[in-house]
Amino acid sequence: HIATDGCDGEVVKFSSSEKWKEKEPAMELYNKVKAAGCATVTKAERKEKTEDTPLLYDLTTLQKEANAKHGFTAEQTLEIAQKLYEKKLITYPRTGSRYIPEDVFVGIPKLLIFILNLPEWEDVSIPEIPTCRSVDGGKVTDHHALLITGEKPLFLSKEDSIIYQMIAGRMLEAFSEPCVKDITTVTVQCAGVEFTTKGSVFKNAGWRTIYLDTKELVFLPGWQEGDTLTLKAASITEGKTKPKPLHTEATLLSAMETAGKEIEDDALRQAMKDCGIGTPATRASIIETLFKRGYMERCKKS
Repeated sequence: HIATDGCDGEVVKFSSSEKWKEKEPAMELYNKVKAAGCATVTKAERKEKTEDTPLLYDLTTLQKEANAKHGFTAEQTLEIAQKLYEKKLITYPRTGSRYIPEDVFVGIPKLLIFILNLPEWEDVSIPEIPTCRSVDGGKVTDHHALLITGEKPLFLSKEDSIIYQMIAGRMLEAFSEPCVKDITTVTVQCAGVEFTTKGSVFKNAGWRTIYLDTKELVFLPGWQEGDTLTLKAASITEGKTKPKPLHTEATLLSAMETAGKEIEDDALRQAMKDCGIGTPATRASIIETLFKRGYMERCKKS
């Protein structure tokens, strides 16, 4: 890795394009790079990238994200969603669809105004005409994607409120505009070694303004081919390839949804292709049963 000055006193890090299996040649090049003290820009490419709005939640996606972001178990998320449904705050939770039909879409603008009037979302604004990406009656099976109903969410516990606001926030994202980013890739040469770095800025933040996280943005100076950059630092790291990590409930739910992908036998794989293991309504209880019977155990998130 090498580092140089970027914008506003920020440091920009470049990583070598090549990885070395042996330590000796890597150390030799590292010493040359350190001695060189500067790098030349060989390429500066700018591309526009559009990120579609996310689809609305079905139960499994809600369970996965509630596990990954808040540590909720699949069963806990289902219980809370069921409770919110019984209080008439959200639509039917045991759904496997992430779409809504056209007739439900008609009521969406009113629901979005309702969400934007909740204290949690008062600083957010979205376009007046909602995006239709989550609208497709043909992809709705028995029940459509999760929506809030427009009943006031009063006196909710902290956990219940987290799930309710996740569903409301996802609606704002799903019906917002696509996010457009400018991605810059800069390649430099130093002592015969090639290094690259990537920068990204919002052209139109679109749906990403709902949970605005600017940590993932990297601002780069307007470097051009032929520019010389002074190095502030150089480093070398030794790494090992990692084995696959243990499942979390979020990754286990994903694996259950797409179960059969890894099966060698063609006929069996095809038979498993569209069904996975369990349904949105039963996956949490399948996982819980395995815990109860001691076939697997929880260790923090794993």
